[in-house]
Amino acid sequence: MRTPSRVASVRSLKAATAIVSGSHRLYVEERGEGEPLLFIEGLGQSMWAWREQIPVFAKRFRTIAYDTRGTGRSAVPAKPYGIDELAEDAANVLDGRQAHVVALSMGGYVALTLALARAELVRSLVLAATGAGGPERVPRPQHVRDAFAAATGLPYDDYGRRTMPLTFSGGWTEQNADRFEQILAARGVHPTRDETLEAHIQACYGFYARACEVERIDAPALVVHGDEDLIVPVENGRMLASRLSNARYVELPGIGHNLQLEVPDRFNALVLEFLDA
Repeated sequence: MRTPSRVASVRSLKAATAIVSGSHRLYVEERGEGEPLLFIEGLGQSMWAWREQIPVFAKRFRTIAYDTRGTGRSAVPAKPYGIDELAEDAANVLDGRQAHVVALSMGGYVALTLALARAELVRSLVLAATGAGGPERVPRPQHVRDAFAAATGLPYDDYGRRTMPLTFSGGWTEQNADRFEQILAARGVHPTRDETLEAHIQACYGFYARACEVERIDAPALVVHGDEDLIVPVENGRMLASRLSNARYVELPGIGHNLQLEVPDRFNALVLEFLDA
């Protein structure tokens, strides 16, 4: 547990800023001191997705989190973009600094692309609930696709209440009702617009179609996946780990897609163990 003085120290080192990546603005927050550690969240998410990680890792690292293009306090671009452009955003946020990169879902596609395009910026990779795309990719089950399609067009909070339970293991949201409400509240502070969700979806499909030559990545990697992941089925994580040249794979039984929120203590411990190795 952090002492009051340590909490004050970490807060005093918080810096919020806006940077320009290409022609648009990104909102960035940095906290703590030490080696840089960059967080990249998933489709439609902003930095609220790391609410259970940033305070923990800021005790030992210079944590860098940002609202993905089109989400949170970052600008919504008028022009289409793909995973390559999102990886350029990550590179611009790092501004020449080499970092450990912790990435979830679509953020994993961004991190893998960054590691290929700008290897000098990536010290290590933590790849959670993600994959490498390509013809062998295992898509989400049809009933999950149908559920998301049925929720399209609903008000933002209703959409979240319908779809977010699918990003956790079965029954988790009912068993953890207070925590789920807190997550929904954090998600709703800066709602993600429909055009951003569509842009992110199309970026992911572009990544799946061309695949990613992950065999060329030399950075050490930790691949973590829950075996109840309905969004990026676990087979994708297994294949990703088998293709990376320097990877450790950890599979979490009974855990869903948003594992960093579902089992934050366990996730944080795995990442810290990996970074300390």
